[in-house]
Amino acid sequence: MKIYRYPTKDTWKNLVKRPVLEQKEISGLITEIFAEVEKNGDKALIEFNKKFDKAETSVLKVSEIEIKEAENQIQDELKQAIQQAKENISTFHASQKQEIQKIETTKGVVCWRENRAVERVGIYIPGGTAPLFSTVLMLAVPANLAGCKEIVLCTPPDKDGHINPAILYAAKLCGVSEIFKTGGAQAVAAMTFGTESIPAVNKIFGPGNQFVVAAKEYAQRYGVAIDMPAGPSEVLVIADEQAVPEFCAADLLSQAEHGSDSQVVFITTDLKVLEETVEAVEQQIKELPRNEFAAQALENSSFILINTLKEALEFSNLYAPEHLILAINDFEKYIPMIENAGSVFLGNYSCESAGDYASGTNHTLPTNAYAKNYSGVSLDSFVKKITFQQLSKEGLQNLGKTIELMAEAEGLFAHKNAVSIRLK
Repeated sequence: MKIYRYPTKDTWKNLVKRPVLEQKEISGLITEIFAEVEKNGDKALIEFNKKFDKAETSVLKVSEIEIKEAENQIQDELKQAIQQAKENISTFHASQKQEIQKIETTKGVVCWRENRAVERVGIYIPGGTAPLFSTVLMLAVPANLAGCKEIVLCTPPDKDGHINPAILYAAKLCGVSEIFKTGGAQAVAAMTFGTESIPAVNKIFGPGNQFVVAAKEYAQRYGVAIDMPAGPSEVLVIADEQAVPEFCAADLLSQAEHGSDSQVVFITTDLKVLEETVEAVEQQIKELPRNEFAAQALENSSFILINTLKEALEFSNLYAPEHLILAINDFEKYIPMIENAGSVFLGNYSCESAGDYASGTNHTLPTNAYAKNYSGVSLDSFVKKITFQQLSKEGLQNLGKTIELMAEAEGLFAHKNAVSIRLK
């Protein structure tokens, strides 16, 4: 870990930089994978399962029998935990539904907006060392609430060709339409083009490694939308003298254990808290099963001593973290200063894990400074917003002259005539 004491503002630009990945090699591989999947469909996916995941799969679609068997493999306590998380996520996202409001902008001119669900969405769920069944909840729940007609889920199989049972249970619970055994960039390609088994979708959601991220961005060339650009997971913690170092250390490590490329930043106005947090990190990491990933992530982490909380918030806005934790007194006072963040956790007891699993907010969030211009996934992510307008004869009479003048000034006389012919 790297420790900085009172860095001057002219050095902040370098401190907020994320590691840059080598894109040229990745781009070439993504192009090859997409071409292969477009040409050979299911056959290509089965070969890629063998090549990348060492998995033998003759059939890509998960059967109802497999889903039923998975349900029997999960302990009741975990089922109850998943159900409670689903209820909270549903409650929070259902509150985002909006009533139609018809607005009369000029007498006789009525405008409004209505939502329509994205008809078919694709959800990518990472498997591997951390099968993220929680992400199934975060994506399938709002997709269902929005009214998406079809929810397609792709996730990589293990070496025996099986899917993690918790992923299957969560998918069934949340109304996922179909589940397929394919991962990585090839899964994104399959949802982009469609194959014999996997339908093409309109929009792709979900986190993944650098290959999945690059594949999602590449998919946009073929008219498929994505939730957002994304990179490795990250957290920024701001602490003052009343922060609990053990809590701060635990939050930092909860992100660091995601992977070696995870981003961890700690900022404090108190030297004692800085030193005790560093010490707590060094102690707690020894107890983690995934301490190798966490240790690698910490090599590029920053622990920063800064003069004031105002400066800490300025730094945070420049960094634009995926997760921001305010372990400070009077956090309400500082909320208006937050400009760029994916999701914010307030006070000593608002651990970032709550948002990852069960508080109700969505954990699919912008990373890599995209919080400057993107929001996290919400109900809005699964709908299109269509505007409507209705002009009465009186309405056109009231607005017609304005339209004619503007159209003529732009030299678009057919536009003008569409009004004039009605007014006559």
